[in-house]
Amino acid sequence: MKVPENYYDEIFEFNGQWGIASKCGLKLLDKNGQKTVIVTELYQDNSGTSITCAGYSLACQICERKGLQLNEIRYIECNPDTHSKLSFYDEEYFEVTFPETKGASGRPQYRQLPDEEVKALFM
Repeated sequence: MKVPENYYDEIFEFNGQWGIASKCGLKLLDKNGQKTVIVTELYQDNSGTSITCAGYSLACQICERKGLQLNEIRYIECNPDTHSKLSFYDEEYFEVTFPETKGASGRPQYRQLPDEEVKALFM
């Protein structure tokens, strides 16, 4: 299940749960001043924490190292298409909203992006 490189511009190494070395694919987009961070799950190429389990911590690490403000970005998680027979590995994009950015506590909110919204990201 090798993730095609067209899903990301760089491999981003981060501290996962319990300080475990982890990595994900990272793509930064800037359209009309709207900054979008897309993190891609690397499956077998990441022996550490998944992007979903790292969540808020991963977003904060990206912002810190890339000079971004968490409350000013659109944060998207990508499960890439790995051409598997299992539907679990179909391509899906989820916009994630962290309650911490709004001064609240609780769980992150996930919204699956429809195909036309995914296409608009890359146009």
